[in-house]
Amino acid sequence: MSEEMHLVSDLALILISAGVMTIIFKLLKQPLVLGYIVAGFFVGPHFNLFPTVVEQASVSQWSEIGIIFLLFALGLEFSFKKLFRVGGAAIIAAIAEIVIMFCIGFVSGYLLQWTTMESVFLGGMLAMSSTTIIIKAFDDLNLKSEKFADITMVILIIQDIMAILMMVLLSTVAVSQSVNGMDMVMCILKLAFFMILWFVVGISIIPTFFRKLKNYINHETLLIFSIGLCFGMVVFATAVGFSSALGAFVMGSILSETVEAEHIERLLKSVKDLFGAIFFVSVGMMVDPQILADYWGTILVLTIIVLVVKALISSFSVLIAGEDLDTSVRVGFSLAQIGEFAFIIAALGVSLNVMNPVIYPIIVAVAVISTFTTPYCIRAANPFLRFLERKLSPKTKKVLDAYQLMGNGNKFERGWQKVITTSLARTIIFGVCSFSIVLISFKFLSPFTIEKFSDNISIPVINLINCVLTLIALSPFLLGLIRHGAHTQAVYSKLWRENRSNRIAIVAWTLLRIFGASMFVIVVLSKFFKFTNWVLVIIAIALVLFLFFSKSVLNRYVRLEENFIHNLNAKEANTEE
Repeated sequence: MSEEMHLVSDLALILISAGVMTIIFKLLKQPLVLGYIVAGFFVGPHFNLFPTVVEQASVSQWSEIGIIFLLFALGLEFSFKKLFRVGGAAIIAAIAEIVIMFCIGFVSGYLLQWTTMESVFLGGMLAMSSTTIIIKAFDDLNLKSEKFADITMVILIIQDIMAILMMVLLSTVAVSQSVNGMDMVMCILKLAFFMILWFVVGISIIPTFFRKLKNYINHETLLIFSIGLCFGMVVFATAVGFSSALGAFVMGSILSETVEAEHIERLLKSVKDLFGAIFFVSVGMMVDPQILADYWGTILVLTIIVLVVKALISSFSVLIAGEDLDTSVRVGFSLAQIGEFAFIIAALGVSLNVMNPVIYPIIVAVAVISTFTTPYCIRAANPFLRFLERKLSPKTKKVLDAYQLMGNGNKFERGWQKVITTSLARTIIFGVCSFSIVLISFKFLSPFTIEKFSDNISIPVINLINCVLTLIALSPFLLGLIRHGAHTQAVYSKLWRENRSNRIAIVAWTLLRIFGASMFVIVVLSKFFKFTNWVLVIIAIALVLFLFFSKSVLNRYVRLEENFIHNLNAKEANTEE
């Protein structure tokens, strides 16, 4: 049989076995993910009773595509605006849970005599819960309308974001084989820069494209174009040093803000289910019964950590974030499992050759056990609460109630909160856009023009043209950097009237933004011309003042901002209509 037919026969075997297991696990009322893993075990190389997959390398490539579609679909369900709207309690709880469980996982790996890198990856795997499994459990138990379920879902959203960040950082650590603080900071800054840039550019262009050509886009075209954008972002993310999963998630989150988001999600569901099934079947293929038998003690220890320690740590994290004891315990016990991100992180560690391959089936075993026990853990929250009610002293209960009231009552509602959330966000966005334009000019535009036109045009003329083009492209973003939005201006006016210290702060912040805009101009001028420092400063200040009073620049800035805001709010506006 030819290699091409081997791949076809393998896919037939995978999909038929997955389909059979889907029916069986539906009858058993268990998550389909587990059925896929069991199917993978049966068709894998470690179980010889049934036919086995021949081209495992090809299946591995298909499973990587499965990861891309899973992350793309997760991005479509995610919304940056939802993250900005969530309460501080959920954010604090999520970060506290992730940090504490990461540390516990690292120490556990060290005590199990794993390598430092394996311990780091173990911490990352144990810190994440399964969004898919928890949503399924809430549906089955009719708990989606409960308050603790809402908090749980917000924490899961934040965990998903942190998981993406963690994958980027773990990849960096694995490649460098060391934990360098400065490298980690630079990696985070690089990630933040590209995330903001991708989001702003994507929201500015993609919804506009859909809106202009809506009469020419049918179901087929929309599906093909969306998947093309996903793979395009995957390629770009990989090219700048990030994972393919990050690129898929980012494009999904961008498309989630468009009017066509739900339409894309419906069209993509079948494709996601297909490749997701292949991915989870490939996970099951790596389960070796002999390894499970040899490492049953490790599996037992990690399972106890996930089911018991993680439930208590998650409950504690929600409690210190200001929620009541009942809600905290219910949320904590809901998060007592690991799932799809544990598989993805484990696969990342194996592919980077920094993790012993035997760890993969160990993690799969722990994930399978914790998935089976998830509904029972959620139900166990009530008996545990009754136990705590009997054991806690009246004084302890009083302290917890007082802490909860203090946490819920300490709302930061002063005007500076609005200034920070509006003015600082605008400053960061316009700063990132300005920096990206300068980077493109220096890295691509300047070398290209010199290479192509230096034979016919003198270098100083080329530099002059490049400088003018760069400044023209920069001008609306620099204007956005130094101007205040209408909402921010209203807040500034109110703060200005309140007291003198507010005036000093407003003036200082405004001058700082003008200084930032001037620095971009100075950098551009110094790249293309040789001026003394004081001449550069004078020219930069003059250009910034010109930008501030230029009507043409103002019009371009207004068009850009109005287009971005319109695209950002188009989905909600369409829903209200």
